[in-house]
Amino acid sequence: MGLYEELVARGLIAQVTNEEEIRELVNNGKATFYIGFDCTADSLTAGHFMALTLMKRLQMAGNRPIALIGGGTTMIGDPSGRTDMRKMLTKEDIDHNAECFKRQMERFIDFSDGKALMINNADWLLSLNYVDLLREVGACFSVNNMLRAECYRQRMEKGLSFLEFNYMIMQSYDFYYLFQHYDCNMQFGGDDQWSNMLGGTELIRKKLGKDAHAMTITLLTDSQGNKMGKTAGNAVWLDPNKTSPYEFYQYWRNVADDDVLKCIRMLTFIPLEKIDEMIGWEGSQLNMAKEILAFELTALVHGEEEARKVEASARELFGGVGNGNDLPSIILTDEDLPDGKIDILNLLVKSGLCTNNSDARRNVQQGGVSVNNSKVSDIKYTVTLKDISDGLIVKKGKKNFCKVLYK
Repeated sequence: MGLYEELVARGLIAQVTNEEEIRELVNNGKATFYIGFDCTADSLTAGHFMALTLMKRLQMAGNRPIALIGGGTTMIGDPSGRTDMRKMLTKEDIDHNAECFKRQMERFIDFSDGKALMINNADWLLSLNYVDLLREVGACFSVNNMLRAECYRQRMEKGLSFLEFNYMIMQSYDFYYLFQHYDCNMQFGGDDQWSNMLGGTELIRKKLGKDAHAMTITLLTDSQGNKMGKTAGNAVWLDPNKTSPYEFYQYWRNVADDDVLKCIRMLTFIPLEKIDEMIGWEGSQLNMAKEILAFELTALVHGEEEARKVEASARELFGGVGNGNDLPSIILTDEDLPDGKIDILNLLVKSGLCTNNSDARRNVQQGGVSVNNSKVSDIKYTVTLKDISDGLIVKKGKKNFCKVLYK
């Protein structure tokens, strides 16, 4: 099985142009391809996993990745999948976010000796002359076709700014520029980017002729990737200061039963024949598959040593023993402990296990809270400084823990 066939078997490919050419290039390690990353935050999320692991797979087969940092396009904002306009970021914010992205990508991609490139589209987009762009690029785009694109059509009722309307042209220009200056012959992106990506392919052909071999592949999905990367409305970050390794591990350990094998197939490097052996796993075996998924992805982001530590910590806690050294933790001070104690409702809120006192009260009354493995059913229950000094682990539900420390 060639690499392209493996990508299809893993469920990663949604739509392609020039499939036979793409198959030939990918399988023979001759593709120079790019994936774009807009710098809307100072960390990548688990929703970027599909793109990052794809780049790693392709590079391992001899292909050359270009990680395109969207320093320019972020200043406009991609309307795809949005119900309103993104927050406008300053150039300083975008530059900072781009540096954070670079450090995280290096865990997946080998940038040494020109094996991969990291390029910022601000290098060419910010210096473009507006009138020249309109004459050179704008004439190649049909407004009627652009308005039929899903990324724009879904925003028409609520309002689409002219700023965002230009995003497709900017993204298309990226491929055109990379094709000319870096011999980039292929682009990958989420399936909600299909219209934007086709724009780049068509721009190359219109400007450089029908023989210009520019190809487009969309991954199965940004929507699926975002689903994989969010929980309870919050992003699961790759930055350990935003999502601790333990929290990251637990997120993947707790994926829905129906999604386990899909995630293993799409996101890990476990051979397909090994994954096929897991089909039909139930009960304890399914839990084992979840542990495999959580370990593999935590090792990719945080390293194998860290993954083993959090795996051992999770097993100890769920087995009813262990000190939770790798758990998310909070540090309380004298201000948090008037008279040397704190009630359980405030403790649950300060630990982040509950959003407010009403949420904390409901969890206690429903029997979902424990302290050091002892269930707490009294909303007036208090924890003393001595309790914390001796070591305190608060638990909400079956899978949410926090270690409480004192300074």
